[in-house]
Amino acid sequence: MTEPAGALHARNFEATHERLDLPEYERPQGLHPPMNSPGYKSTALRSPARPLVLLPQRLTEVTGPLFGSERVTESEADLTRAGPGAEEAIGQRIIVHGRVLDSDGRPIPDTLVEVWQANAAGRYRHKVDTWPGPLDPNFTGGGRVVTDEQGWYRFTSIKPGAYPWGNHYNAWRPAHIHFSLLGRAFTQRLVTQMYFPDDPLFEYDPIYNSIPDPKVRQRLVSRFDMEHTRPDWALAFRWDIVLRGTGRTPMEEPHED
Repeated sequence: MTEPAGALHARNFEATHERLDLPEYERPQGLHPPMNSPGYKSTALRSPARPLVLLPQRLTEVTGPLFGSERVTESEADLTRAGPGAEEAIGQRIIVHGRVLDSDGRPIPDTLVEVWQANAAGRYRHKVDTWPGPLDPNFTGGGRVVTDEQGWYRFTSIKPGAYPWGNHYNAWRPAHIHFSLLGRAFTQRLVTQMYFPDDPLFEYDPIYNSIPDPKVRQRLVSRFDMEHTRPDWALAFRWDIVLRGTGRTPMEEPHED
């Protein structure tokens, strides 16, 4: 009797999988915010009510995604201009740069880093953002870059403004930039936020403070970098990102892996 093709494929995969020395990505406890953080109101509506089901880390989870650097152009790392020939966006120019590393300190090359942010007035170019901060027609607020062979990334942008967000009375978000990283495997996927040093809104922000450990919160705060500040042109901030492991950069919101 002929074995069904699907069963044969599954059996061959299992046999192959048993011979492979697949990397394991640890799941650190107490690093990320709890999925339901009372100070952050919307988590009560979207956090799961049942325990998570952990999937086995097999070949699909620990390999890929593959992303060709030729798909990303150099201009996509410059958020100060909306396109070729466009006027420059309004606001304080900044350079944001750093390295993407794994939990063993090894650089992660050729990985996609995407960013999005509010403009200098604290407003996103999005239909649901209706607060009366002015829109800048020359600022889209989105960019992307691929890390080099040593894991370095670099963006040029405008320092975002703070904005009200309605979570509670007189609620304002600290200035921040959203980051999305794919890493070298799906299990390294990270969506997070980078903050700027010495922001007076830190102590009032329930998203920032939902991270249980104050020392871990500091991993989300960039540091001013005079060495890479360009004279008469732009301030520089360095922010290194660690994917997976106990020293990793925390998720941006109360999510778990």
